[in-house]
Amino acid sequence: MAMEPPPLFLCPISMELMEDPVTVATGVTYDRRSIERWFFKYGKTTCPATMQRLASFDLTPNHTLKRVISSWLDRASSSSSPSTAGSPATTTSSSSSNAMERERLPSVLAGIEETPFKATALKNLKSCMAGDEAAREDFVACGGIQVLGRVMTQALAESSAGGDFSAFRTCEEAAAVLATLPLSDDASVELLLKPECMRPVSVLVQRGSAEARLHAMSMICKISRASVRDWTAEVDVDDMVKALLELLSDGASAKLSSRALDVLLDVTARYSRGARRAKAVELGAVRVLAELLLDADRHVAERSLLLLKRMCKCPEGRLAFAEHGLAVAAVARAVLRVSGLATRLAVNVLWLVACAPAPAERVLEDMVVGGAVAKLLALMQVESSPSTKDKAVKMLRAHGAFWRQYPCFPTDLKDYLKSLN
Repeated sequence: MAMEPPPLFLCPISMELMEDPVTVATGVTYDRRSIERWFFKYGKTTCPATMQRLASFDLTPNHTLKRVISSWLDRASSSSSPSTAGSPATTTSSSSSNAMERERLPSVLAGIEETPFKATALKNLKSCMAGDEAAREDFVACGGIQVLGRVMTQALAESSAGGDFSAFRTCEEAAAVLATLPLSDDASVELLLKPECMRPVSVLVQRGSAEARLHAMSMICKISRASVRDWTAEVDVDDMVKALLELLSDGASAKLSSRALDVLLDVTARYSRGARRAKAVELGAVRVLAELLLDADRHVAERSLLLLKRMCKCPEGRLAFAEHGLAVAAVARAVLRVSGLATRLAVNVLWLVACAPAPAERVLEDMVVGGAVAKLLALMQVESSPSTKDKAVKMLRAHGAFWRQYPCFPTDLKDYLKSLN
C-alpha cells in the first residue's frame, strides 16, 4: 500500500504533494505553481489559507521543506520495495500497533474536550483512525461523533467571539477526523445531521481552508447519498450556495471545484420551484456556470450544463442567461464536442431559453453568432437521441425566418432552413 504524505507536505490550494514549496508573507507555504495561479491568473490579493490581504507577493523558496519532502519520497520508495512491503513481521507489527491505538480511543475522546491543545489531539486521533476500519467503528460506538460535534460548536463560538484563529483551526481538525468516516449507516448519518455538526460543516464550506472545505463537502456528499432526510434544513442554504459559487469562480483547485459542483447539484435538486432557484441566479449561478464551461473537461461540463438547465427553468435564470455575453457560445461549444450527455443537456438549455414565451432577441442573435444554429443543423445529420433532434428541429422551425436575415448566415444553411418550414 502506498504511503500517504503528511498533511504538511500538501499544498493548501491543490491538496497535492508540493514539488516547489514557497512561502508567502503570512508564513503559509504553497506549491509555487498553485500560488502563482492564484495571484496571477485569478488576480487574488489574499493568502488562500488565512484570507489575509497581502502587502507583498514575494515568494520565498522553502528549501528545508523541499529537502524533507525529498527525503520522505526516498523512504516511501524504499518501504514499498518487494523485499520489505507486506512481510509477515511488518504486518504483525502494524496490526499490534492498531490494536493498541484502538484500546486508547475512549481515553483520547474523553480528554479532547478538556485539553487546551485540541488541534494536536485531533491530529493524533485522525492518525489513529487512518486506514483502520475497526478504529472508525470504535470511534462511532464510543460517541466520537457527538464529542466532535460539541468541540466544533465550542470552537466556532470562541472563534466568532474573539477572532481566535486557533479555535477555528480546531474546528477544521475535527472535520478532518469526521471526514474519514464512511457514513454508510443511518445512525452515523443521523448524528451528523444534528445542528451541532451540520452548522459548523456549513461554516467550513463558506470560510474554511482549502483542505477543510474538501473535508466538509466530502461529508455533505456522503450524507446526501446515505440519507433520505434533507440535510439543508440545518444550514443557511443561500450562504452555502454563495460560498460554493465563489469556489467555482476562483477555480483555484480542480478537487474543490469538482466537489463544489457535486454539492451544488444536491442542493439545487432539493430546491422547491421558483423562489429558491431565482435566489441562486441572483447570487450569480448562471454567470459562474457559463464561464466554467469555457475551459471544462467532460465531467465538469456535464455537471455545469445540468445545473444551467435547472437554473434556466425559471424566468430569472433565462434572463440572466440572455444577458451574459458568452453563455450561448459556451453552451453551443459543448454540442457534438464533449459527450452525448453534454450534447443532450446543452440542447435542453438552448431549448429552454429559445422556446420560452417571448424569447429574448439577444439570445436568438447570439445563437447565430455563437455557432449554436450551425450546431443544431449539424445535429440533423448525425446520430442523436430522438428528443434532442426533435428539440433542434422545433427551434429551427420556430426561429428560421429570424436567423435567415443575417448576412453572416451561410446560403446553404438558409436553403436548409427553408426546407424545414
